Amino acid sequence: MTLMQKFLGATATLALSAGAALAEPALIFDLGGKFDKSFNEAAFNGAQRWAEETGESFREIELQSEAQREQALRRFAEAGSNPIIMTGFAFGDALGQVAGDYPDTDFVIIDMVVDAPNVRSVVFNEHEGSYLVGMMAAMASENDTVGFIGGMDIPLIRKFACGYAQGVKAVNPDANVVANMTGTTPAAWNDPVKGSELTKAQISQGADVVYAAAGGTGVGVLQTAADENILSIGVDSNQNYLHPGKVLTSMLKRVDNAVYQAMKDGPGMEKGFNVMGLANGGVGYAMDENNAELVNAEMQAMVDEAAAKIASGEITVHDYMSDDSCPVLSF
Repeated sequence: MTLMQKFLGATATLALSAGAALAEPALIFDLGGKFDKSFNEAAFNGAQRWAEETGESFREIELQSEAQREQALRRFAEAGSNPIIMTGFAFGDALGQVAGDYPDTDFVIIDMVVDAPNVRSVVFNEHEGSYLVGMMAAMASENDTVGFIGGMDIPLIRKFACGYAQGVKAVNPDANVVANMTGTTPAAWNDPVKGSELTKAQISQGADVVYAAAGGTGVGVLQTAADENILSIGVDSNQNYLHPGKVLTSMLKRVDNAVYQAMKDGPGMEKGFNVMGLANGGVGYAMDENNAELVNAEMQAMVDEAAAKIASGEITVHDYMSDDSCPVLSF
């Protein structure tokens, strides 16, 4: 073999190895960071599970501003990452601008629908899981008053709140549900101080169980609830461990499964519209050693029965996003 042949062979090997590295998947976290103990962290856990099982690696970025959404998508696509997964409805506009420019790249968006041939859109029936934890809140409340604290005031978070209130009312039609949103900008996802203030305000109105669907803001809700000796309910990830014996349960939104499956399916995956709800394990509630003493067998049996009926269609939970209304809660 001549020196030139050796050189060309080495060059080809380098190119192939570089191409393999560039084909690794990418994960873009929404504002609040990957360790928000909630939505983003669930996505990270799914990616980590895939990496540990396969021995492969993935690229990632934590956004610092709204302006970085489109920039991050284009940079990963230009670098050859595939698939590119993004967490959060706020990526919708950026992905709509970018997807058509990279037809050979698969994109996965969670919590929003983007109609493009190379996009998988994953949404969740959060209202179904919220109904279940609402039932638990009503059963645990001694004051017949429970609270809900959302992050950014958008239809998606109202969907959580409405499902929760329906679950509360299913157990106790006379119960009072106090609901507040943290704000109207993306900063509402990462304001634990405001979450704490809202929790104290709801306690002053009699709430003794508070459900937080507010990303990083929820950390302040759960902390204040524990400090004030009332119960809280976590969201997205299992947050029971944050305050053992004080977190009644957590509404599980299996973002981790959505990210894991996308990475497992890889380039060439089935695209289109995916709905994850009670019927296919997309949502649920968390039970572990941290809340075992708070949820008795009777409570669990009632919730599990309702879950089965929702999954089968016997119980229908109203979806706020279907008509921008809630039959049991005013905003």
